[in-house]
Amino acid sequence: MIRGYLLDLDGTVYRGERLVPGADRAIATLRARGRKVLFLSNKPLGSRRTYADKLTRLGIPASEGDVIHSSYVLARHLAGQAPGARVFALGEPPLLAELAQAGLQLTEDPSEIQCVVVAFDRTLTYAKLNTAFQALRRGARFYATNPDRTCPVDGGEIPDAAGGIAFLEATTGRRVEEVFGKPSPRMVAAALAVLGLPPGECALVGDRLETDIRMARESGLVGILTLTGVTSPEGAREGSPRPDHVIGSLAELPDLDRELNEGGRR
Repeated sequence: MIRGYLLDLDGTVYRGERLVPGADRAIATLRARGRKVLFLSNKPLGSRRTYADKLTRLGIPASEGDVIHSSYVLARHLAGQAPGARVFALGEPPLLAELAQAGLQLTEDPSEIQCVVVAFDRTLTYAKLNTAFQALRRGARFYATNPDRTCPVDGGEIPDAAGGIAFLEATTGRRVEEVFGKPSPRMVAAALAVLGLPPGECALVGDRLETDIRMARESGLVGILTLTGVTSPEGAREGSPRPDHVIGSLAELPDLDRELNEGGRR
């Protein structure tokens, strides 16, 4: 039985500022059936409150506790492993605020930096890349919020965090040590802890094979691919890893939920 759903945001629930048609009704139906719903995002461009407010504005009532994102998972981990560590982030103000709220110290001095964090950063400059480069050459730890190559937006896609990661890996000879967004097991653990459910009773719905469906496969979740984001129907048929189910959009999820819970998994 599927009692909980982890829903990706960009490309699954909405694209930019546009709700996927029927997503609000689908989520309301699932909630009315008693399903637990949690929203996941690799995007570090806002706080959990920001994403909850956006969902509410688009017609899907949500609170801060209904959202887990890569910045939150990373900041919690670093604060637990290295309290008060000095961190430099290739990121935007919401990520910096998340790190600071976790008690980490932000610095731009390569001689002080203990951890470099790479994220989706639309304010990226050569100066930022050089600061990270110098710190990594001095032995700083190397982390990233998410591995996404692109982010789906109205009208197409824009570059995401993978570009910054690739630049620093190529120039320093270092490899990123850990990525905290999907498909990281740390993201799954944080999400399942909120839902209070085992993986076998949860499904993940997302638009990317390499992050969403891979995380589902590796964590024992039912993987449901939606075609409203970056994956085409051809990609769904030929790509890897393979999803357990494919839906045209989130509007179809209530019907699949009924099938999963009344007829068992296919």
